[in-house]
Amino acid sequence: MPDGQVVPLASATARSPVSSLPLRSPEFDRITAGAVATVRRRRVLAGLLAVAVTVIIVCTGFGAADLEGGKILRAWWGLMTTGGVDESLGPVGVILFQVRLPRVLMGFLIGGTLAAVGATLQALLRNPLADPYVLGVSSGAALGITLATLLAGSSLLTRAPVAPVWGFAGGLMTLVVIYRLAQSHGRLPVHGLLLAGVVLNAVLTALMMFITSIMDPVRSVGLIAWLMGVLTVREWSGLLAIAAYVAIGTAWLWFHAPVLNLLTQGEETARSLGIDVEQTKKRLYIVTALLVGAVVSVSGMIGFVGMVVPHLVRMAVGADHRLLIPASALVGGACLVLSDTVARTVFAPSEIPVGVVTALVGGPIFLYFLLTHKSRMV
Repeated sequence: MPDGQVVPLASATARSPVSSLPLRSPEFDRITAGAVATVRRRRVLAGLLAVAVTVIIVCTGFGAADLEGGKILRAWWGLMTTGGVDESLGPVGVILFQVRLPRVLMGFLIGGTLAAVGATLQALLRNPLADPYVLGVSSGAALGITLATLLAGSSLLTRAPVAPVWGFAGGLMTLVVIYRLAQSHGRLPVHGLLLAGVVLNAVLTALMMFITSIMDPVRSVGLIAWLMGVLTVREWSGLLAIAAYVAIGTAWLWFHAPVLNLLTQGEETARSLGIDVEQTKKRLYIVTALLVGAVVSVSGMIGFVGMVVPHLVRMAVGADHRLLIPASALVGGACLVLSDTVARTVFAPSEIPVGVVTALVGGPIFLYFLLTHKSRMV
C-alpha cells in the first residue's frame, strides 16, 4: 500500500479484524462522521468563506487615513465591475488597493497558515494545546532568521529568498528537540510537552536578545519590532509568492486529513489500516516546519492563533480534519485580519505589533483551556 494511503473505513471493517480495535468507539464515530456529510461540509465552508471575504472588505476601510464610506464603496464597485478605480476618487484607490488590501491579505494568509499548522500539530501530538508559538517552533524559526540576518550583514528584507530556509531549519530543529524531550514511554504527556516548549522558548528568546544586543543599533531596533509580530507588504509580487507557498503547503496538510483523523485515535490503529506512521509523521513535521519558517520570515512571531482557533473551531464543527483544517484556516485568517485592524487603528497614526494583540487576547484563552483540560493532562 502506498505511503500515507488510508483504507476506506467501511471496507476495512468488513474484511479485516480491526473491529477488535477501538475503531468503532463513539469518539471514532464522531471524528469520522463528517467524512460522509459532504453537503454539511460545503455549507460550513461556504459560510466561513463568506464571513472571511466580508472581514477582508470591511477591514480595508479602517486605517490611519479617514476615508469616506461612499468613496470606499465606489472604489470596490469599480474594481469588481471594471477592474479599475475611478480617478475622481483621488487617493482613495491607492490607499485601499496598494496599501491596505495587500496588508489585509497578508494577514489572512499568515493567520490561516498558523491555524492550519496548529490543527495539524494538535493531531500529531494528540493534545489540544499544541501550537507553533507555545511549543517554541516559532521561536526556533525566528532564531534561525535572526542568525541569518546577523551573518548576512544586511537587512532581513534584502535576504528574503534565504530567510525562509533558515526559518525552516530552526523550526524543524526545535520541533525535533521538543519531541525528544517530552516523549515518555512512547507517549507525549501534555505537561511535559508544555514544559519543554516553555523552557526552549526561554532559551531561544534569550539567544535572540543576545544576538540583537551585539548588532548595529539601527538594525537591532527593526529586528526587535519584527520579532514582536508585524504585517508589512512592500509589493504585490512578495504577497503572491508567499500565497503560492502557503497554499501548496496547506493543501498538502488537508490532503492528509484522513491520516490525521486516524492518528488522533492512536498510532496502532493507524498502523492496522496500513499507514506507515513514522514516515507520515516525519513528512508532516517537515511540512509544518516549512510553513512556520515561511510565515515567521514574513511576519515575525505571532502567537496563540495556531492554538486558540483550531480548538474553538473543533468545538463548533467537530474533529474531522477534512473540515477542521480548511475551517481553521478561514477562521484563523479572519481573526488575524481583525487583530491587525485593531493594532493599526486603536492608537492611529501609531501602530502596535499585531503579535501583542494576539498575545493579549490568546493568552487568557490559553490559560482557560489549560485549566479546563487539567484533569485530562496525563
